[in-house]
Amino acid sequence: MEAKKDKDILRGGQFLVKETNCADVFTPEDFSEEQTMMKESVKEFNDREIIPHKNRFEAKDFALTEEVMKKAGDMGFLSVAVPEEYGGMGMGFVSTVLTCDYISSGTGSFSTAFGAHTGIGTMPITLYGTDEQKQKYVPKLASGEWFGAYCLTEPGAGSDANSGKTTATLSDDGKSYKINGQKMWISNAGFCRLMIVFARIEDDKNITGFIVEYDKENPNGITLGEEEHKLGIRASSTRQVFFSDTVVSTENMLAGRGEGFKIAMNALNVGRIKLAAACLDSQRRILTTAVTYANERKQFNTRISDFGAIKVKLAEMAASAYAGESATYRASKNIEDRIAMRQAAGNSHQEAELKGVEEYAIECSILKVAVSEDVQNAADEGIQIFGGMGFSEETPMEAAWRDARIARIYEGTNEINRMLAVGMLVKKAMKGHVDLLGPAQKVQDELMGIPSFDTPDYSELFSEEKEMIKKLKKTFLMVAGGAVQKFGPDLEAHQQLLIAAADILIEIYMAESAILRTEKNAKRFGEDAQSAQIAMAKLYLYHAVDIVEEKGKESIISFAEGDEQRMMLMGLKRFTKYANYPDIVDLRKEIAEKVKEEEKYCF
Repeated sequence: MEAKKDKDILRGGQFLVKETNCADVFTPEDFSEEQTMMKESVKEFNDREIIPHKNRFEAKDFALTEEVMKKAGDMGFLSVAVPEEYGGMGMGFVSTVLTCDYISSGTGSFSTAFGAHTGIGTMPITLYGTDEQKQKYVPKLASGEWFGAYCLTEPGAGSDANSGKTTATLSDDGKSYKINGQKMWISNAGFCRLMIVFARIEDDKNITGFIVEYDKENPNGITLGEEEHKLGIRASSTRQVFFSDTVVSTENMLAGRGEGFKIAMNALNVGRIKLAAACLDSQRRILTTAVTYANERKQFNTRISDFGAIKVKLAEMAASAYAGESATYRASKNIEDRIAMRQAAGNSHQEAELKGVEEYAIECSILKVAVSEDVQNAADEGIQIFGGMGFSEETPMEAAWRDARIARIYEGTNEINRMLAVGMLVKKAMKGHVDLLGPAQKVQDELMGIPSFDTPDYSELFSEEKEMIKKLKKTFLMVAGGAVQKFGPDLEAHQQLLIAAADILIEIYMAESAILRTEKNAKRFGEDAQSAQIAMAKLYLYHAVDIVEEKGKESIISFAEGDEQRMMLMGLKRFTKYANYPDIVDLRKEIAEKVKEEEKYCF
């Protein structure tokens, strides 16, 4: 596929100030033949090797997790993102995300092991390692001969990753470092052969990354704590790791001295979009399980799926899953195109991949927050549909609910990611990568002017919805512009304001993605064939408008006073008002009937 030119690709965050043509977004309906085959292969593996053994995973069968990881390695699933010269498949970013999506829904235990190994356990070497380091270690990780773990978090350093106390001391002959310290919540610790370990050299401002081999027969000063007993992801190995004079060759330093914090942050960007992907098929399966049960379960001589209260739940679960899918694959293809563009311009694979993902760090944070919260809501509603049975270990919903809970914590908590999304956007504006100032000034001028009372022609599909999206973008620009004017560089100290602004940003991206996907597919498959999808896109937007109105009001009241506050609140009212409100009762009914009829997530 020909790489898109720079001018054709929106930069990260630019979705807010530039209009996206539906023809330019990538959707799951655009999967290539190769991607479709990969999807079917991964689904078949999940159905054969993971789903039937759910009870063993829930009973903390750590050996099973390792065994299935080895099988995933034999199938090539651990090597999708690894370049061919290091024993991988060298497939594109969309295929990497797709694999993560469909392999992750059987159990959170395997999903965590897979994500930790293929992401933060392998990527720091492929993206930052020397050629010698990559030749030595990556083929072993790609095949599943070795498994990787990522040792960043410490007892006193959670979200403040750069404040770790683990030390690395250079030997007198300058050939090795001795690592001393303690790490906690380390996924895959119980069966890994390689650790990416972060430690501080002397009084360096930033931590440094090291590749550390771990052999149980020759532990080199490494001891493991007992397996942690967790709310969910029960069979994912999670242990503390202690380093006591662990000797590591200077050749095993990753990137340069003091570069560890950068490695950690960039690894998390990829981890965030992959975590969103890892929640998608869980949502599909939760909905499928819930609707199958609702079609079978009768109360008062009626299937519970025929009750309006249950239809609401089925429709809302479907719409959230659909929006999450739409946004995740939209961003994945943007990243893939950006990587291809940089490689075409002469960047190495490492540089292209790093910069490609970093460009869309805002979208990665948005997706991490939105999809992790949607999967938790889906599991919660799944329990409710099952009623008392949903609370029992005999049914799959309670495990889904427990497994989903961790997704809002790891890869940076959702609170951190909300603040990061807005903070990164403001930084991009300062660098001139996203012009927020010009559009924000236009919104300011519009607020001072007389509003138009013309009745627009909304006869075309999504014409009003796309106008609503434009207005929601104006709301964000009004709020963010006003906040930056008021607080300047001190904005980051106003966390409640940042979080409210982030919620506006998230809803814009998710709702727009669902609309663009559906518009594109309605044009090629016909509106009738996309009727339920149209309903889901409209339903998602309706809720997005409500959230934007609530968070916009909260934001404006927090920093504006007097006439300025009144003017902005009037603007907010104007920007969140439909000309023709959709009938959400009918929309939900249509979506629920489609799901009931197909007895699965069928989009």
